[in-house]
Amino acid sequence: MQNEKRLRDVCQGKWALVTGASAGIGLALAKQLAEAGANLVLTARRRDRLEALALGLEKDHGVQTLTIPADLAEPAAPEELLAATEGAGLPVEILVNNAGFGYYGEFVKGDAAWQRTMVEVNCTAVVHLTRLFLPRMMERRRGYIMIVSSTASYQPVPYMSTYAATKVFDRFLAEALAYEACEYGVKVSALCPGPTESEFHEIAGTRNQFGRGRQSAEEVARMGLEGLIDGKHWVIPYRAGRAMVVMERFLPRRWISALAARAFRPEKSS
Repeated sequence: MQNEKRLRDVCQGKWALVTGASAGIGLALAKQLAEAGANLVLTARRRDRLEALALGLEKDHGVQTLTIPADLAEPAAPEELLAATEGAGLPVEILVNNAGFGYYGEFVKGDAAWQRTMVEVNCTAVVHLTRLFLPRMMERRRGYIMIVSSTASYQPVPYMSTYAATKVFDRFLAEALAYEACEYGVKVSALCPGPTESEFHEIAGTRNQFGRGRQSAEEVARMGLEGLIDGKHWVIPYRAGRAMVVMERFLPRRWISALAARAFRPEKSS
């Protein structure tokens, strides 16, 4: 109850921008922010899902919503989001950089354009959006930024090599900005989930690798938001992930990489 009250105190009447809001963790974050009283700017590629979500949030929680269909692989998309919000007199005080996707398989067999797009969405768009919205939060001397990373950011992950590398970038960016922004009253946090119930696994092709033990998107979102308002620079929302990160501090990285390669190596087709 105390955490819910604190989240409501932070969110009530404020505007939050959530990227990748149409499914998975982004959807759960949008719902929990609305439940806490935040007005929502919702963006993703699928207009129909965004509009259905917006109607539901307005009906269930009485908040205002703005839907902006956008593909963050397009270089102009972050500027368009800024123009539709801050540029229109709508201050964004909570920014959730959630949009992203992965790829599972041998690096050399993955489509080169698809992997480049992954870097653009998972990294370039995060930098661009944060660079656009953070200065305005600093001027107001308040604000919150969440960057969704992954437990994959704590070690090399063969057969998810590009994805894991993008999540290292995201986590390091968030942790560094947490120090730069704190003196201006802005909190920045990296949310580092592990296997989570979402569409990520269908898109990345990892359904068999994470068939059991997935955490619910709702729990991941709740713990991420609690950590953000608490000023935590990073949040690992599940116990096994926290234990794994501690263990990896004492093992050679090549051992960790070898174990990951064994766990993730694709089965050879007969």
